[in-house]
Amino acid sequence: MPTTRTDSVDADAVRELFEHRYGRAPDVVASAPGRVNLIGEHTDYNGGEVLPIAIARRTWVAVSADRAARSSLLRAVSSNETNVGEAQLEPPKRSERWWDYLTGVAAPLVAAPLGGKAPRPVAIDAAVVSDVPAGAGLSSSAALEVATALAVSTALGETLPLREAAMVAWRAETEFVGVACGIMDQFASALAREAHALHLNCDTIETDDAPFRDAVLIIDSAVRRSLRHSEFNQRRAECERALELLQQRWPALRNLAEATPEQVAEANLPDPLGRRAMHVSRETRRVREAVAMLDAGEPLSGKLLLESHESLRDLYECSRPELDWLVERSIAEPGVRGARLTGAGWGGCIIAVGSEDALNAAAPAIQRDYVAKFGLTPRLWLSKAARGAAVEAR
Repeated sequence: MPTTRTDSVDADAVRELFEHRYGRAPDVVASAPGRVNLIGEHTDYNGGEVLPIAIARRTWVAVSADRAARSSLLRAVSSNETNVGEAQLEPPKRSERWWDYLTGVAAPLVAAPLGGKAPRPVAIDAAVVSDVPAGAGLSSSAALEVATALAVSTALGETLPLREAAMVAWRAETEFVGVACGIMDQFASALAREAHALHLNCDTIETDDAPFRDAVLIIDSAVRRSLRHSEFNQRRAECERALELLQQRWPALRNLAEATPEQVAEANLPDPLGRRAMHVSRETRRVREAVAMLDAGEPLSGKLLLESHESLRDLYECSRPELDWLVERSIAEPGVRGARLTGAGWGGCIIAVGSEDALNAAAPAIQRDYVAKFGLTPRLWLSKAARGAAVEAR
């Protein structure tokens, strides 16, 4: 059964892949973690607050930069992909393949170097090794983007602050890849600290840390989903429309999360806009309550976690029967304090929170019963709050 662990892939693995593919050593290696969100789902792109942690699973990116190249080109290889990527960086063009995440990050860094330097053609070679599972809602794309941003900028001789790396990664996801996500995933991957949760205000981009020493059992439902092909963008459009209607009565509202539950109820928005807005309003206030608990030295409330899940199920309608079952089955186990879906929903993962011993004891029965119920084999990982992104070697 799962146990908390150190990284199963590392700088040596990605360096070996790079040398095997390109016949030379990379200039730099950087890494960034996946994340789970403890509470605060679908609040980030609505100007609300979130409380993620980095997990002990990482993506490692090795990069070299050829400044004698005639054109700006990206070549990329991944240990998890059979296809080798190649893309022009000036101008970049989306391919709908896995290396779009690297292209979307590398292109602006090559085209507009820091420090006012004049851009010139640069060929980027990259290798990727990762144990952050794709399609499970653990932000594998954000980990890849943030690690790429640090690796490419360093290979170009620049020092990219972690906050800027997060923003470069977010712009790649939203403007190039085409997923209208908020900033949570990229900020969590870049800025998270070991043994802490990252409290992020997505309106002001202000961050602080809250101590978090519990273990988290991550259960992948084995129901695959992609945000580009789910109802994610539809939900975002619904939230934007809800805000427009609320602003007709309260013009000073800057974002949907700022609206109080009382305002949402009073506005009597048409369905489903009222339910979407009520979830966002209540959820960002649950984050504040959770942070206050952790700052006071109290454990994260199971009641808050369950309230969050029920809101995502009933008001935001982004859960599935498999996720609902996993939440209910997990909280029935002794020592499991609470559970909820994480990572947007429509498949992917739930988290269960408690002590490491309790979660390890609960995992086999949950896994066995889920297989019997749904005929799907879930993957389970145990993690504690891990470190954020870093340049590992140069």
